[in-house]
Amino acid sequence: MTTEPIFNKNGLNDSLGFLLGVAYRKISNSLSQRLKEYDITPEQWSVLYRIYEQDGLIQKDIAAKAGKDKPTTTRILDSLESKQFIRKQVGQGDRRSFHIYMTDKGRSLIAETVSIEQQTIRDAAAGLSQEQYDQLITFLRGIIDNLTLTSESE
Repeated sequence: MTTEPIFNKNGLNDSLGFLLGVAYRKISNSLSQRLKEYDITPEQWSVLYRIYEQDGLIQKDIAAKAGKDKPTTTRILDSLESKQFIRKQVGQGDRRSFHIYMTDKGRSLIAETVSIEQQTIRDAAAGLSQEQYDQLITFLRGIIDNLTLTSESE
């Protein structure tokens, strides 16, 4: 791994941040269109999926797993609750914390839509070999780790 700065020669056309932003928005917009009939946004879907993976988490843990801050997570959880995809239960030891549980409606939604999310990712990664895709995921995790370490040390 190099410690020298990485410069892009073509301005924004080769800017990591710009390209990641464009890719994210295109994937998110595509998934948003495909999920429209289910009355859920990609942002809500990703939080709901994290709850599906591990029922009964508290908001702080859901935020960490979903890569979102606490206010955003609160807003999303409130929306998911109003749509009856989740339910909140007051914590036993700490009445300020809530455990979040999937409802049958939430589980059913995930079961119906997980293939839509997977197809969106297949469409986005079309033309990449499995090895290239795996490398891309490794690189993205490295970037996330780098920035997580940087923000923790500030």
